[in-house]
Amino acid sequence: MISSILLINLKGEILIWRAYKDNVSRADWQVFCNSVVAAKESRDKPVQSIGGCHFIHTMQGDVVLVAATKDNINVILVLKLLYKMVELFKAYFGGTFDENQVRKNFVLIYELLDEIIDYGYPQILEADVLKKYITQGNSKTIDLNDQEQLKKITVQATGVCSWRAEGIKYRKNEVYIDVVENVNILVSAKRERLRADVSGQIVVKSQLSGMPECKFGMNDKLVMSRGGDRGNADKGIALDDYRFHQCVRLSKFDVDREITFIPPDGVFELMTYRITENIESPFKMLPNVKMLGRNKIELSLQVTAMYDKNITATNVQIEIPCPKSTAKGNIHKTDHGRARFEPTKGAIVWRIRRFPGRHEYTCLAEVELASTITEKQWVKPPITMSFDVPQFTASGLRVRFLKVQEKSNYKPVKWIRYLTRAGSIQHRL
Repeated sequence: MISSILLINLKGEILIWRAYKDNVSRADWQVFCNSVVAAKESRDKPVQSIGGCHFIHTMQGDVVLVAATKDNINVILVLKLLYKMVELFKAYFGGTFDENQVRKNFVLIYELLDEIIDYGYPQILEADVLKKYITQGNSKTIDLNDQEQLKKITVQATGVCSWRAEGIKYRKNEVYIDVVENVNILVSAKRERLRADVSGQIVVKSQLSGMPECKFGMNDKLVMSRGGDRGNADKGIALDDYRFHQCVRLSKFDVDREITFIPPDGVFELMTYRITENIESPFKMLPNVKMLGRNKIELSLQVTAMYDKNITATNVQIEIPCPKSTAKGNIHKTDHGRARFEPTKGAIVWRIRRFPGRHEYTCLAEVELASTITEKQWVKPPITMSFDVPQFTASGLRVRFLKVQEKSNYKPVKWIRYLTRAGSIQHRL
């Protein structure tokens, strides 16, 4: 599969070179470093073919990770491997990965490259497993002379569940599920919705003993329609794109649309998804711009919370753009929160700490413009908005059930939270 892995800085200098096969020479690498990395062409094309050799690369800060091969391989698999390598290095280097860290830890990186790839094929990429026998400094998690501990590591690394060790015990078994969505909405000046989509992730924090099997169900439209209740079928969600953690059994999901998995210990991202149908906007904006002579503009904005009364949004911030020639901004009315003109942002910024559901607030401001020699027509940028709405999902996704089965038959405590955040919320003027 992969012939060699390289870590290169932005000058085209080779920092790390690990060869797994000898069919890609140093001369081939030097051509790539000079013609692609040093010439700053690496950002445009993640795959480069030079002289019959294929270079697949990604850039992380000031380091370029490259895999080379002369075979016809799965490019997406190699890119996924490179991204997993970045995650692994960050887990070892305290969350950072740059050229300085590579130079400081080149011996450790060579050890990791020997373990995670064997003859060009990915092997162990779990940081928790590798940290047990590839350590930094004087830190030791296990005794390498203890045969029993070595057997446990071997079983975990080569077994079915490399992401979870055996013998995990908790006094109180708990599992937390966070459904976090970023909603993106674009509304025209005529108040017509031009674009709406949701990018979401389901994050799980597992504090469960033993080797539990979890089953997780959502209000998927396919499942709801199979139930025979057509009234509920319309309430289901239609997943456009989704990606699962490696612990999920994909074959079972294809059959019954239930997510079955043995969770890793601690916090992990169970899945990410994207939805483009039936997106519900948390807020409705009604802006109005009125010219008051040559040097004055009246700006008004009415914002309505569309979610239920028992839900309260937090950290709401609305930016109402002003012309570049604005000299002064006067706030005449704000029903709730605080608003002021901020010259650095060129906008009136309206901040509301808590926005209860089904409430409606208005902001009225007047902008004075400085006199200019050449009068240019104001190209109006859109109003932007940011917020956090707990216990609400713009896509309508809901967790239908979460079942945990383990041979000791304990009953865990289950916690489920929902949160919708603003991705790109824009309303044109």
